[in-house]
Amino acid sequence: MTTSNPKNIVVLGAGVIGLTTALKIQEEEGYNVTILAEQFPTDPKTVKYASLSAGAHHVSVAGADPAQRDIDLETFKTMWELSGPEASAEGCFIRLPQYEFHREETNHDTLGLMPNFAELPASSLVPNAVAGITYDSVNTDAPVFLDYLLARFLAAGGVIVRGSIVHIDQVLAGGAHAFTGSEPARGAAVPDAVIVCLGLGARLLGGVEDALVYPVRGQTVRIRAPWVQKCMSLSGGPSGIWTYIIPRRSGDVIIGGTYEANDWYSRPRPETTVDILTRVLEICPEIAPPEIRAERVPTIEDMYPIIVEENCGFRPCRKGGPRLELEWKESGTRKVPVIHNYGHGGFGYIACYGSASVAFNLLREAFRDAQ
Repeated sequence: MTTSNPKNIVVLGAGVIGLTTALKIQEEEGYNVTILAEQFPTDPKTVKYASLSAGAHHVSVAGADPAQRDIDLETFKTMWELSGPEASAEGCFIRLPQYEFHREETNHDTLGLMPNFAELPASSLVPNAVAGITYDSVNTDAPVFLDYLLARFLAAGGVIVRGSIVHIDQVLAGGAHAFTGSEPARGAAVPDAVIVCLGLGARLLGGVEDALVYPVRGQTVRIRAPWVQKCMSLSGGPSGIWTYIIPRRSGDVIIGGTYEANDWYSRPRPETTVDILTRVLEICPEIAPPEIRAERVPTIEDMYPIIVEENCGFRPCRKGGPRLELEWKESGTRKVPVIHNYGHGGFGYIACYGSASVAFNLLREAFRDAQ
């Protein structure tokens, strides 16, 4: 690949997966990347754009899956470097100890590789937990990080186009500029490759229509609690519900959560907020204001004054796991490589950089095969 004859790439979707994938390719030599999306990080928050509402702490669930483990660890290592003192994206992250509790015995093949990993003694377990571990990890302030990715992509020469795509053939035949009403700003109007990072949109996009994709509704509460300086979670067991506390560098804390498959309700439910507050206080009373805890045992009523907002979003899950693969599609007399990178569910921030590398390797493989 040379800069004198760059390949034109269109990435569909501007969530955390689309942005990291587009950035990865744009910063490589010999590629011009355009992101075509309906929503961008700078738009008002909406359930259709789940990346803005994510808790975004790095707690891999790869277990013993070697491919997913590599993806998750590459993402963690990249974010750890970006979050270091005076690093380029330090303000997007906070490094904190993670305390992870489980309602049942759990495999720690991947998490055992995290910095300062240790098993917790029974005396330090939270209610209803039978096991616990601790390790150092990194929490991402999702809105700040998304803006960082978009700004870095544009600074590297990337282009963004807003458009609502009905069928992938629209892009294969006309490129992203078919949605601008103007002539292409650079190179050919048609793309040399398309990368699908549409999350839930892959379920409805004509020419893809992945019936394995489905929504999992998640509801969280953002509170103002700068005194909280550790990340916690309780998971597993028959309920399968995750309860978590995720501090951000700003002093806000994301608490949750829910896991409601195929639930399309788009507004926070008050009764769910009560449930979240109840569960969080049970495992971490320190979440309540210090002045309250100095006088008495805190209640959920003590939490309402520090609530900043309630959020919900649709995690883009996929039966069988994420789709990371190459497909060839015909467009007129051409065969165009289409790379699929979607279906990460609630773990997009955990897998984003590693998935971007896999997608880029598939792209290079496609161009080698085409020679």
